[in-house]
Amino acid sequence: MSNCLHLAIPAGDLKVTTAFYCDVLGCKTGNSEEGRWVDIDFWGNELTLHQSAERLPTVRHDVDMGAVAVPHFGIHLSESDFNDLKARIEHAGVEYLDKPYRRFIGDEFEQETFFIEDPNGNVLEMKTMVNPEVLFKKG
Repeated sequence: MSNCLHLAIPAGDLKVTTAFYCDVLGCKTGNSEEGRWVDIDFWGNELTLHQSAERLPTVRHDVDMGAVAVPHFGIHLSESDFNDLKARIEHAGVEYLDKPYRRFIGDEFEQETFFIEDPNGNVLEMKTMVNPEVLFKKG
């Protein structure tokens, strides 16, 4: 766990947003302070949801697939886990902010990605890469 990412975000109604991450996305809870915050095991990373009245503002930035919402965060998944997550999201009736899209087709960076919002409007990008080992190859 030494390379675990920690991210804290405003959750709005903590119970509603926690249910989204656990019941829809399949995450688990960890440590918490009742009514104030809860840690979510976000695929091995620590996502802390904070009870809040505010929402983060989002803007759109142009990339090859169109204008994507910023800020956003997410996770890289295996193709199997990615497809399972898409099925969970569709089964729960969650609408895509940006529908699944395949990028960089035929390139070593080929990937499929989609964007959704949690109940407080935090934007998540979920993706799977054909060749995840090349992720930081250009850097």
